[in-house]
Parts: sequence; C-alpha cells; structure tokens
Amino acid sequence: MNTASSTTATLPSSTYSSSSAGDFFSLLKPRVMSLVVFSGFAGYWIAPDRADLHPFLALMGILALALGAGASGAFNMWYDRDIDAVMNRTKNRAVPLGRIHPDDALGFSIFTSLLAVMMMGLATNWVAAGLLAFASFFYGGVYTMWLKRRTAQNIVIGGAAGAFPPMIGWAMVTGDVSVESLLLFAMIFFWTPPHFWALALFANSDYQKANIPMLPVVKGARHTKWQMLAYTILLLPLSVLPSVLGMADWVYGVIACLLSGFFIFSSILVLKQDDLKYARAMFGYSIFYLFALFLALMICHSVS
Repeated sequence: MNTASSTTATLPSSTYSSSSAGDFFSLLKPRVMSLVVFSGFAGYWIAPDRADLHPFLALMGILALALGAGASGAFNMWYDRDIDAVMNRTKNRAVPLGRIHPDDALGFSIFTSLLAVMMMGLATNWVAAGLLAFASFFYGGVYTMWLKRRTAQNIVIGGAAGAFPPMIGWAMVTGDVSVESLLLFAMIFFWTPPHFWALALFANSDYQKANIPMLPVVKGARHTKWQMLAYTILLLPLSVLPSVLGMADWVYGVIACLLSGFFIFSSILVLKQDDLKYARAMFGYSIFYLFALFLALMICHSVS
C-alpha cells in the first residue's frame, strides 16, 4: 500500500523540474471543484438580500470557495499518493506519476487554503470564512487522514465536508447560518452516500487493491445497494422542503419530486441488476441530479 510513497521518495529531484502549471491545476480537482462552486453559488443566489453584497465581492467569495475546495483536493492527493498509485482510477494523477513532488503538493495545498480563507473573510465576512476553514479541515483532517482508511462509514461522515458550499454561499450574504442553509447542507449530505457508493460498486476492485474499507468492500454489494436506496428515499422529502419553507415556488417542488423519483428508480435498478452498467448510470445521473436540483431551486426562487 505504500508503494507509491516509497517510489516518489526515491525519485531524483530533477524529475520534478518539468512540473507545469497544468499539473498544479490538476491538483485542484477541477471537475469536483465545479460542483462545489455551483452549489456554493446556489446558496449565494437564494440568500435573502443578495443585492447587499457587491457583485465583485461576491465573485471574490466564489473564487475563494473554489480555491478552498481545490486546496482540499490537493491535500487529498498529497496524503493519498500511496493508494492513488495502485488504483486504476487515480494512478495517472500528477503526484503518483512523479510530475509533482509530494512536498510541493502539500505546500501548494496549505498556501492555497490560507489564501482562500483570507480572501473569503476580506471579501465577504468571517462567518463564511470560518465555515470554509472548517470545511477544509474536515475534508483534510477528518475524512482524508482519519475516516477514509478506517471505517466503511467514511463517505457518510466525511461527506459532510462537501455539503458546506451552499451554507458558505448563503453566509457570504447573510453572515449567519439559518434553517434554510442547513437544509441545503442536508440535501447534499444525504446525496453524497448513494453518489459515491455507486462509484464504489463499479470501482470495487480498485478499493480492494488499495485496502480502502468502502462499504461494498466491507459489507458487500447487496448491503450497499439497500443503503443507497434508503438514502435516495430520504432525499425525496428533503429535496421538496425548500418549496414548503418558501425558498421556491410549487413548480420547484414538482421538479424536485420528479428528479428525486428518478433517483430512487435508478437505485432500484441497481438493486435488482448485477450488471455494473446500472451503477455507472446511477453515478452519472447523481451528478446531473444535484446540478438540476439546485438549478431548479435558483430559477424557481427568482421567479417566485
């Protein structure tokens, strides 16, 4: 399991001289960052009195959120370089390939994280900055360093880090945490397990090889599929609640029902079928689901 870390440690220093800006950008996990930025922007968009925050300062806040999320991704790539090297899905990342020195990846992560928190505090307020700092700590310290390699509930507890962005976006405007922002947090929190367990089902051999106790590795595929179904069912009432609380109109409630209903249907297909193509399809739909749900929330909030 420590093959990659021992390999990178013995590489000559000249090996890393060709590190490019693109290599460092890849440390930020741009695809993951895009979902973080979008959900954070959604929290900002539906917050009350959004116009009170100057658009330029809002833009700086969203940029800070993106940098903070990217810094957490870079820390994850630094710490997990040993298991990344043995997993097919991650073996071509910059650190296990030797394109970036591990020390440089760690330094880049720390600097970017501090920059993000300072930017957020100066551009918006220190409540939003504190939430960003805590989310970064939770992802790096609690999930990556502690939970990921120790418990099958790693993604359930650790997934809380990915649920903070809409709360941060909301706090950028309001400077507080409210019932509405906690609901946005809960929606992503309960979305995360079925999203990642769908990935874990078709990447199960990778996690076994890296000795990561994902739920399919520890409890098996059948147990995982039932857990996925349970979380998708819980998501349905949660996804509709914004229309009940007046955050959006009834049209959003209908859209949320349809989106969540299909998420449940996709989970049922995964449960009934052994073909991994259904898990792959559910993973892809889960990404679309979150984008579509928050986009509908923003649009229906604007017209309500």
